Amino acid sequence: MPRFLCDEMLRGLGRWLRAAGYDTVMAGGGIPDRALAARCAEEDRVLLTKDRQLAATVSGIASAVLLPGNGIDETARALRAALDIDWQYAPFSRCIVDNRPLEAAPPYLVTQVPERSRAAGGPLRVCPECGRLYWPGGHVRRMQRQLVAWQQEEATPG
Repeated sequence: MPRFLCDEMLRGLGRWLRAAGYDTVMAGGGIPDRALAARCAEEDRVLLTKDRQLAATVSGIASAVLLPGNGIDETARALRAALDIDWQYAPFSRCIVDNRPLEAAPPYLVTQVPERSRAAGGPLRVCPECGRLYWPGGHVRRMQRQLVAWQQEEATPG
């Protein structure tokens, strides 16, 4: 499975890639292009960017995908077309905040879940790094519908 590094203009896409289960890091502001290229090469990551100059700098050092698009839907479709991304790869298996794989949460943490979400059931997961708790509430269901929609769109260059 590909691993990604999103430039700072694609942080939103990076969060969606994490939601889909992909190992995705986000570049901080002010990092020199050559340092991003080196990180992609060292960590075997594909750079995702909208910056033509950055894509040109990385080319030949590591893989880079120059993405068009003026919104998350257009950018997600372009990525699917470019790399045949599986938006259903491993949904909600990584922390959206720090990219760590989630673990099953201890049962006592269920008390931190809103009552109405508790009644719905589903897996309770926790990030071992930041402690953020994840459960299949309404927000996750809306995100899942978006991931499904992107997955169902034809992955042809357009």
